[in-house]
Amino acid sequence: SQAVNADAFAEFRVLGKGGFGEVCACQRRATGKMYANKRLNKKRLKKRKGYEAALVEKRILARVHSRFIVSLACAFQTKTDLCLVMTIMNGGDLRY
Repeated sequence: SQAVNADAFAEFRVLGKGGFGEVCACQRRATGKMYANKRLNKKRLKKRKGYEAALVEKRILARVHSRFIVSLACAFQTKTDLCLVMTIMNGGDLRY
């Protein structure tokens, strides 16, 4: 369990956008492994009272280990964003 920050990842393109932020493809600099980085904007979370939902999402993703659902690799925060780094899966969400 090692301390991680935004400098540990190289960001690529945006995979999707939502109400609180966006999801970008990123690569861990040390290992070269690809991940999805969900950046939740702190101002939007505070304005829409979404802090509790973000923490619940983090706890659920940390506990889930399935081939069909993404799991949390690590989480960190910057001055402006809460970042959830998850395994990346091709194919979009379950609606499609």
